[in-house]
Amino acid sequence: MKLTLATRNPKKIEEIQSILGHQFEVTGMDAISASADLELIEDCQTFAGNAILKAASVAKATQQLALADDSGLVVDALDGAPGVHSARYAGENATDEVRNQKLLHALKDIPYSQRTARFQCAIAIADQEGKVEVVEGVCEGEIAHQPKGDQGFGYDPVFVPDGYQQTFAQLGATVKNRISHRRRALALAAKVVQNWL
Repeated sequence: MKLTLATRNPKKIEEIQSILGHQFEVTGMDAISASADLELIEDCQTFAGNAILKAASVAKATQQLALADDSGLVVDALDGAPGVHSARYAGENATDEVRNQKLLHALKDIPYSQRTARFQCAIAIADQEGKVEVVEGVCEGEIAHQPKGDQGFGYDPVFVPDGYQQTFAQLGATVKNRISHRRRALALAAKVVQNWL
């Protein structure tokens, strides 16, 4: 079953392929010539809105079934920031390390009991006819006081999921891919795709 992912991020492609398993043949936009000049716009104020925009654009451009996710970190003490701006929280070309440091600085006076946060993921599945469906997944946790671990990407070094003492970056891909927001959303998305086909 072929799925085109609305991303050029190799780590995200690898993570999604790992979670979905071998029943799906997953390719990113770089592998599809029809999407070479396609610019994905993320100007909605919700994860679902951004996912729909991306999936519909890629499905139309490639004439294939497309899957797009928009996800981010929602921190209660920061009134939901970074939220839909998670990737651009510290500027357009900031590194993961710079984004994490900005987040930790914003929380420097917040005690651990008030550092509650969640990773949220919205996944949109779209076909070339314009049909779209959205599913969502959430992973609750807290923000650590300093980055720990060297696995994963994004905010993984500072996010401690509920029920664990270590960050996603310490727990590694096997654990993360079993409990993450993206895992939960992808399990629902896989059912949607199977129902469509």
